[in-house]
Amino acid sequence: MKKILYILLGALMLGACVPTKEFSLLSEKTNSLQGERDELMKENEYLTVENREMNGRIEKVESQQARLVQDSIRIYRKIDELEKEMTALERKYIDLESAHEALLRGNERETRRLLNELQTTQEDLTTKARLLKELELSVNQQKQDVNRLNAELEARNARLMEMEAMLYEKDRVLDDLRTKVADALMGFEGQGLTVTRKDGKVYVSLDEKLLFKSGSTSVDPNGVKALRQLAVVLGNNPDINIMIEGHTDDVPFRKGSSIKDNWDLSVMRATSIVRIMMANPNIKPTNITVAGRGEYLPVDSADTPEARRKNRRTEIILSPDFAEIFRILDM
Repeated sequence: MKKILYILLGALMLGACVPTKEFSLLSEKTNSLQGERDELMKENEYLTVENREMNGRIEKVESQQARLVQDSIRIYRKIDELEKEMTALERKYIDLESAHEALLRGNERETRRLLNELQTTQEDLTTKARLLKELELSVNQQKQDVNRLNAELEARNARLMEMEAMLYEKDRVLDDLRTKVADALMGFEGQGLTVTRKDGKVYVSLDEKLLFKSGSTSVDPNGVKALRQLAVVLGNNPDINIMIEGHTDDVPFRKGSSIKDNWDLSVMRATSIVRIMMANPNIKPTNITVAGRGEYLPVDSADTPEARRKNRRTEIILSPDFAEIFRILDM
């Protein structure tokens, strides 16, 4: 659809006797700004998915940390039990050693029994000591794992807070822009003008009845007034990219007119609007893109007069410059 738009836009502009060099510049600007628009939409989706995945990974790390803490408690208890057993075995060993010394002069059978018991006790002590050392090593490893997970969790929390702050700033900029535009055009609400925010942009939608008479490309005086008031806001915010899109219904344009079809009509109407807004010297021409959508992007696809009335509109799409915010998020 984008390729068809560019091809038809080029044909229309050539038909209007636009010099080849100016048309090439306009096409390059259109392609560049359209790419930036798509990139911003993809970036917004990517940030939302990354934020959701980051929350999931944090929950997983917190769960692992809780399990490691429980394991550490269990191991400490086991170590305490083993130390008590070792103390008891040491006492028993001493008692047996004393009894052995006392019975050296006793019968040989009793002496052998005591020696065997003493050897078994010694082996038990060795086993317990080895097990205790292994548990101590395990506890140290668990401590290192907990410390590592804590550091990772803190880093992820810091990154998440930074991302949330950037997203909040992005939303604040959009809300502030929408408020300024809505305040500037307050007197025209209910006359075919709406101001909405979606997909990381602010949309100013103007019905045909506010701007043009049927089949005309000349802007109505009331529409001129609305566009000039909007231009004041945009002139005070010079870093905003402006896309002006003309839209028509699906009724074929009458033959014999100087306007060839709905594509032609939508482009010429968008061009008429940009000329009015460019009367404000504070608006940068490099920030403006003009496009004609014709009948191919309706807001209501029903085959009714009311649906066609909604589709005959012009949309001014405002995109603040979020390059610095996205640069920080990519670091």
